Amino acid sequence: MHNDVEVELLGITKRFSGTAAVDSVSMSVMRGEFLTLLGPSGCGKTTVLRLIGGFASPDEGRILLSGKDVTSLPPYRRNVTTVFQQYALFPHMDVFENVAFGLRLRRVSSAELAGRVADSLEMVQLAGMERRLPSELSGGQQQRVALARSIVLNPRVLLLDEPLGALDLKLRKQMQIELKGLQRKLGISFVFVTHDQEEALTMSDRIAVINGGRIQQIGGARDVYERPVNAFVADFIGQSNIFKGAVESSDGQFYSIRLGAHKVGARAPAGSSSKELGESVSIMVRPERIQIVSPGADLGLPGKIQSQVYLGESTRTTVRLDDGTEIQVVEQNNEVEGSGFASGSEVAVRWEPGNAVLLS
Repeated sequence: MHNDVEVELLGITKRFSGTAAVDSVSMSVMRGEFLTLLGPSGCGKTTVLRLIGGFASPDEGRILLSGKDVTSLPPYRRNVTTVFQQYALFPHMDVFENVAFGLRLRRVSSAELAGRVADSLEMVQLAGMERRLPSELSGGQQQRVALARSIVLNPRVLLLDEPLGALDLKLRKQMQIELKGLQRKLGISFVFVTHDQEEALTMSDRIAVINGGRIQQIGGARDVYERPVNAFVADFIGQSNIFKGAVESSDGQFYSIRLGAHKVGARAPAGSSSKELGESVSIMVRPERIQIVSPGADLGLPGKIQSQVYLGESTRTTVRLDDGTEIQVVEQNNEVEGSGFASGSEVAVRWEPGNAVLLS
């Protein structure tokens, strides 16, 4: 294992009642990395987190932490802590005692304990609230206590299971920024579980997209958004327009794809196998990468504007192509007058070949 790898899963499988919740998953988490496990409910992401934390045991495969095989070790023998969506604070204990609880179990001296608790509360901006009970705190403050209780133990890896799910939207966005800042200060690995695509794109160094117990793609936020490897990733992360067509020609980097009577360009994803001429393929274009132009424009697909929704900084337009396909286009409102095309207008849509990606 490379020295910079903090967590390594090697062919991990976990079954419940004969069904694989996690199916032959292999992945690494780098030292000091913020990695997000992203996917729909029931996809296996929380099970992966529980396997890393030792709250579940794999049926197959191995788990390594800092190069050590911990597959059979219980949670308390792994240098890993977990923050859950439900913070599980002790209601009869004040903030200080909630944070100190794990240190007392480890029989840390009183002087060291007081110093470490104070440092942790300072880190999460709760200094001065040591004697408050959980019932006297807001939801965001309770979450900070749960974070302090985890980081006070100096873990190598912090696991976070949808910890922002109980917060309102404004506080959730604020805590996203604070969590990312905290991770940078600590310099430890965070493994974060969410089903919120925007949250994953905002916070992560890398994202592992999971579906059906398998990892579909791992990469940086830009990679998984701009270069999804398959239709699931393209459709799950952000909005996408997916077209089915056939390969007309290729120069190895870009493909010409025939969509009915028209030809459009698309780039091949990195590492993908080459496609044969005439082969049926799917291509993906993000709504913000499509231009609405006058009908008859070269390489444009003809259609009619069905609706427009003004969203302040942008306008979302639905265009129905001549073959009946409806696509979404998002245009930034950079000009006071707008694009000049109204609902019902005959138009064409086009994109640069580099803005469409061939799906595997």
